[in-house]
This record gives sequence, structure tokens and C-alpha cells, in this order.
Amino acid sequence: MTARTQGARVAIIGGGPGGLYAAALLKRLDPAREVTVWERNAPDDTFGFGVVLSDETLGGIEHADPSVHEAMQRHFVRWDDIDIVHRGVKHTSGGHGFAALGRKRLLEILHDRCRDLGVDLRFRTEAPYPARLAESYDLVVAADGVNSTTREAYPQTFRPHITTHRCRYIWLAADFAFDAFRFEIAETEHGVMQLHAYPYAADASTVIVEMREEVWQAAGFDDVTPQESIDRCAKIFADALGGRPLHSNKSAWTSFRTVVNEHWSHGNVVLLGDAAHTAHFSIGSGTKLAVEDALALAACLEEQPSLDRALAAYEEERRPVVASTQRAARASLEWFENLASYLDQPPRQFAFNLLTRSRRVTHDNLRLRDPRFTAAVEREFGCPPGTPPMFTPLRLRGLTLRNRVVVSPMDMYSAVDGVPGDFHLVHLGARALGGAGLVMTEMVCVSAEGRITPGCTGLYTGRQGEAWKRVVGFVHAQSPGTAIGVQLGHSGRKGSTKLMWEGMDEPLPDGNWPLVAASPLPYKPGSQTPRQLTRAQLTDIREQFTAAAWRAARAGFDLLELHCAHGYLLSGFLSPLTNHRTDAYGGSLERRLRFPLEVFDAVRAVWPEERPMTVRISATDWAEGGTTAEEAVAIARAFAAHGADAVDVSTGQVVADERPEFGRSYQTPFADRIRHEVGVPVIAVGAISSWDDVNSLILAGRADLCALARPHLYDPHWTLHAAAEQGYDGPGAVWPAPYRAGSRPPRTGRTDAPKPRLTLGR
Repeated sequence: MTARTQGARVAIIGGGPGGLYAAALLKRLDPAREVTVWERNAPDDTFGFGVVLSDETLGGIEHADPSVHEAMQRHFVRWDDIDIVHRGVKHTSGGHGFAALGRKRLLEILHDRCRDLGVDLRFRTEAPYPARLAESYDLVVAADGVNSTTREAYPQTFRPHITTHRCRYIWLAADFAFDAFRFEIAETEHGVMQLHAYPYAADASTVIVEMREEVWQAAGFDDVTPQESIDRCAKIFADALGGRPLHSNKSAWTSFRTVVNEHWSHGNVVLLGDAAHTAHFSIGSGTKLAVEDALALAACLEEQPSLDRALAAYEEERRPVVASTQRAARASLEWFENLASYLDQPPRQFAFNLLTRSRRVTHDNLRLRDPRFTAAVEREFGCPPGTPPMFTPLRLRGLTLRNRVVVSPMDMYSAVDGVPGDFHLVHLGARALGGAGLVMTEMVCVSAEGRITPGCTGLYTGRQGEAWKRVVGFVHAQSPGTAIGVQLGHSGRKGSTKLMWEGMDEPLPDGNWPLVAASPLPYKPGSQTPRQLTRAQLTDIREQFTAAAWRAARAGFDLLELHCAHGYLLSGFLSPLTNHRTDAYGGSLERRLRFPLEVFDAVRAVWPEERPMTVRISATDWAEGGTTAEEAVAIARAFAAHGADAVDVSTGQVVADERPEFGRSYQTPFADRIRHEVGVPVIAVGAISSWDDVNSLILAGRADLCALARPHLYDPHWTLHAAAEQGYDGPGAVWPAPYRAGSRPPRTGRTDAPKPRLTLGR
């Protein structure tokens, strides 16, 4: 018996595109099914105007139901360009490929298809309570939208998490067709507003007006009639509209809500579309996700042997796709929330930043779509002809880095008595030969008690200093274009633990040393409880940092980074979750900053003036009550005021019960915000793995340097290989003389075979 035969009676709550398309598919796949749709509104009621669908989604529709696809095709409006208008200047990027049609037209097509197939459509009818439907039907599909009553009926199962965001927006329409997807920025006396507009018919366009909540209130939109709101929007964006009016369809100002559910099914009840998940309109449409949900659900019911297996397979298939879309949507949403930070960027860079905001469109992807536009952005940025952004130099004080790639600090846990040995020489030397502009050491500890593990390196003895001098000397002699930096830190409450591969953050079974921290709080249950540092001990530790910095200078390091992240000692002072002190070093952020800044000033005083000094921070603790994004900006601003030449922006690892939002380049928005609000160069880290992402982040102005860790473990020559794959052999990517014979991919097969071409994509 299959899930199809078990699902003979299907109830669908909600007559939007997702619910209707699911009904049509299920009835088409099994005409014997009894499929009923409940929709509280009339057939011709619809909210919103145009729907944008991707070629991928359309391909799925065509494969699953050619008649629906054919009907949609007759009404599509297609276009390729995106126009970005900012401060009176319009930049156009082509090659994007959009297809849209009216939402009302789409519903009519789906109504007709459902009727043809024999689906029971019940308009102006509230669906029975989900529990009643679940008793009477084999399958209940809840496509009842962002305000889903079904989701609310089973909160303990679905476990929804709903986030309301900072902008207000309204869906409107214009009686003409824009010739491109248009983004327009209006800088008003009340603040920044933006317009998102696109055609959905030969004579009609969707127009969305969006702004921060505080701007919305300052402009008085909270105290006017709906028609006055519409008229004001038309006046603000009169140039874009050509003086034409805007129209409403029961439109109202609202705040976008991101809906995430831990589970999508409860018994024979399953969520679909906005009931299960939402994604901000700036990267696509909720209709697209709902239609794709319907396709996947129908396929799983057809393929799986039972309803339970089918619903599990549906969620397993869709959840990664939806999670990826929601990450991109969140990045796009937050970009528009923080739009004011980017207004002073050069015009083309601003446009490029907007286009790549979600990380779905990248530098390389955009170069394929519109090489002329991308080349213009590169010229404005300062890239010499043929030079990828990542291979442009960067100057910090007296140090010029030949490219924007950093080998991120990575603890190797391979020292003996804090002394770096042959392993460190080979490890760091290999990565220096690999072409990165800057190679960073692991966290080098300032005392034996400040080590994380017995295998951590140090700079608290002369012997250690001499060993580091050997490593630095090799890098300078064998890879003269590469700089090497040292990261100084103290483990704090996260010390005296096993080597990473023996049990990360687990206490040593024996041979422990006492721990110290801002407050006597163990890192996690079972961890050693540290002693709270006294004023005298703070002075001692500050001197340990300065002594280590002095040894680092003598060893010849080009750059010094102070480690104030990841829950180690100095980070422990910054976070309110780990600093519970009641003296001058605890309480307000200003007081929590006091000791890290004292250490920074002391180290800067002994570190050579011409050599740059950076600081690594955790911009969020990923935990309730921890460091906020606003506080991270304030922390970065304080270090910049004390002379930090760049801020290395990481996140988390401060408390054991953190809940990071992992994903591609997931930490870069924090670096981006600090760069634009503080005006200090930043190093972006965190799941950056492709040269395309590095180019995108640098060219968009979201980061000045990109630090990569795991990619450099996988491939010590990651930077040089990135250059070869892009066909670049300029000054930012010089192969060591002994390796130059391998700087081009080897020929394979016959000697007269054509040379392999370097690929442009990932």
C-alpha cells in the first residue's frame, strides 16, 4: 500500500496558489482521490498583485502539469534588467531573467484546473477546526498562510519561531509596466525609503514601498488614512512613476515576519507555504516556495509506501532548500533594514552591493550575466584590468598586503611546553607559500596558565620567542610577498582542557592548572570553575600581554592581533553573560570594555609604531542576554578609537549553550555593519570557502580582508589555485620559483589535445 492509496480523502485549508496547486496535483495523480479546498475569501479576492517565478519552478510546473504551465505561459511578462536608482543616478544590470504574472490571473488558472479535475472548491467558507478535519480526512494540507490557525492549533508539535522585523512595507500597484525590476532609494527629511517594483502584465506593475519603523512613524504614516498613505508614496516616488498614481487592493502597512517551524507535520496534518516558512519578498515570492512545496509533497505521496514516510520525505527534501532560501532572504531583508549605512558608497559599488546582498548573486555570476556592468564596478573599485578584487593590495599602517586573503588563526594543539616546532614551521610555511596576503598564527598564549590545552603555543619564554623567529624568518625568506601575523590571547575560563581531537573543551583528566576569568563562572557543566581576577592579577596579566608582544616584535611578526573573542579571557570581560562583576570592570559596556582596552593600549605601546595591530571580537554570543549587534559596533568603535587598524569580526563560542545561525558567510553581516558604521577596516570570517565569495565581499565593500580557515587546511595553496582558476597571474598571486611549473593545469591525454579551459563558475 502506498501513501497515495492511504491518502484517498484530502482536505486543504487555504485557497492560495500553494493550496490550489497542491489540490490540482493530488487530484491529477490520482483521480479517485476526494480533494476538498476551503477558502474563507471569495474566488476573485486576492491580496497583492504580481507573482515572480523562477525558471526552475516553472520547469517543475511544466513537468508535473503541462496544462497549468501552458496557461501560465500565455500571461507571463518577461524581462532581464534590474535598474537601481540612487541619488538621481540609474545603473542597469542585465542578464537576470524574470517571469511574472498577476496573482489574480494565476488564481483563475488554478481555479479552472481544479474544477476541470473535479476538486471541490469551497469559497467564502471557513475550514473546520484542524482536529476535526484530521479525524475525517486521510490527509490535511494546511496552506493557510503566515497567520496559520493550523500552526497555532499544534504549537507543541510544530514549535514555530516567528520573528518580526524592523521595516514597514505596503503592496501597491501602478497602471503601467516598468521595463525592468526597479529599486529606487529616496532620502527624505524623515529618513530613507525604498521602492521595489516590477511588471506583472503589459499594463501593470507591482510597487512595494518599504522603510524602517522609525522612518514610517516620523513620516506620519501611522496617522493618516489609507488613501493618504498611497498618495504620499506616489509623491515620494513620482520620478519612478512618471507622476502616475498608485493603487491599492485592501493594502495595509505591515511588518515582515519570518516564520520557522521545527516540524512541518503532526500526524496526518502537514504545513505548506507561508504556514511552514516565509522568505522576504526582496529575493522572490512566497508563491514560488509554496508551489515548490506542493510539487514536493505530491511527489513524496506518490513515491513513498506510507503517509508517515511521505510526510517525512517531504520535509527532508524541502527543509534544506527552504533553509537556504530563508538565509538568503534574511541577508537581503537585513541589507534593506540597514540601507542607510550604504548610501555614501560609490554609485556603482552601491548597485553591486544591492545586487549581491543575499549572496545568491555573486561577483562571478554577475560577471557572466553582465560583464560590462561588473567591469565598470571593478574599475571604480580600483582593480587593474584583469585583476580580480581579491588580488588588489591593501595597506595597513606601514604594511601593504599583496591581496585580500588571510589564513585565519587555527589552533593546532601541537606544541611542547608552548614551543612551536617543525610542525608549525611546515604548517605556516606551507600556507605562506600558498599565496595568501597574510598568514596568522594560532592563538599564542601569554602564559602557561593562559593556554587552552597542553599543546598550545606561547610567547612567555625566550625559547618560544626564538622558535617563532625561525618560523617568521622562513616565511619572509621563502615567500617574500606574504606577511605573517601573531594572535595573542589568554584562555581564561576555557583553559586546562584536552586536545581538540581528544575532547574539545573537556577538562584534562589530570595535570590541570588553575583558571582565572572575569567572573567565577564555569564554561559548561563539568568544567573547572575559574577564580575571579583581582586588580593585582589584572595588572599581572596585562604585563604578560606586553611581554609577549615585545617578544613577537623581536621575532619579526608583521602584524599583531589581540584575541578578544570566543569566550577567552578578554572576551569574557566584554560579554554580559560572562562578566558579572560589580567593580569598575563590570556592569555597563563601558566598564566591561575597560580591561580589554587597558591591555590593548599596553600592547600598542610596545608594538612597533609602523606595524599594524588588529583585534578579534565576537560580534554576537548567539545567546539570549549576550552581546548585541549594537554593542558589537560600540566595541569595535572603542578599539578603533584606541588605534586598532582593523577589526577581525567573528561570532560566538562565548557560552556553551549558544545557538548559531550557521550558513554560508553567516558572520559577514556583522563585519559589514561594523565597517560601515564605524568606518574601520574589517576582516570577515566564517564559512567563506570560495574565491567567488571573497571577490563578492571585497567588491561590495562588506569587508576589506577575508579570513579562511578550513579551506586552507584542505588546500594550503588555496589562494594560488584561486588565481589560476580565474586565469590571473599578476602581482597579487606570485608562485614561488620552485612551484612555477605547476602554476597551470597539466595537459592530459594526447599531446595534440586542446588545452583545458579554466572555468568561470564554481
